[in-house]
Amino acid sequence: MIRWMWAFLDRPAASFDDSVRFWATVTGSAVSPPRGAHGEFVTLLPETGPAWVKMQAVGDAGGIHLDLDVDDVSAAVIGATALGARVVTTAQDYTVLETPAGQTFCFTPYRRDGDGPVTVSTAPDGTVTRLDQICLDLAAADVAVDTAFWRAVTDWSALQTRSPEFSRLRGDGKPLQFLLQRLDDPRPASAHVDVASADIAATAAWHESLGATRVATEQHWIVLRDPGDSVYCVTARDPYTGLFTPRA
Repeated sequence: MIRWMWAFLDRPAASFDDSVRFWATVTGSAVSPPRGAHGEFVTLLPETGPAWVKMQAVGDAGGIHLDLDVDDVSAAVIGATALGARVVTTAQDYTVLETPAGQTFCFTPYRRDGDGPVTVSTAPDGTVTRLDQICLDLAAADVAVDTAFWRAVTDWSALQTRSPEFSRLRGDGKPLQFLLQRLDDPRPASAHVDVASADIAATAAWHESLGATRVATEQHWIVLRDPGDSVYCVTARDPYTGLFTPRA
């Protein structure tokens, strides 16, 4: 059983400090002391409630992976590989794997980092936001197999959305939900984070003032790149519930 989940933002070492400052600001978080052999890991610590976002400096273009906290890492690995996952690396207390489609994730020991519900963030203008969703970007040939994989691993139900290219996995008591996006072009599996916002235009403008770059503006979401050049979206979902609340 998945006890806790972490969005792990992997960002290039050259822009890591700028990326950390950006995400700490937009999530209303303090930054933990660096850890790791080269100081490459930090955790974003909200003012109240448990943490659910970590960051890592990497030597490539970066991206997103998930850390899934479990009581028994070895048992979780056995279960996931039976469902089609592949082991990439085994360390002393965690294991790195890939889903059948190739999305990286880790099983890590459960050590709850705080109590109470995950908190929202409030921008200087009062707009409420929360980084609450991982969007799994999958080629059409990979959607079914990775949806089945994540349903089995999380024991969550898949919910169809208004758009046929999207489906959603939601679980109770977890800081993140999954949005699975079917892409038209064949490509390796990847992921990005989504930030729910009470006002997507205001949030995007604030993020741009902090160093983000706008990529595209849609009716119900805005695509941006953070200072580490990674794509993410600000979406018109309720930051408290994660439910989509379309606006004109």
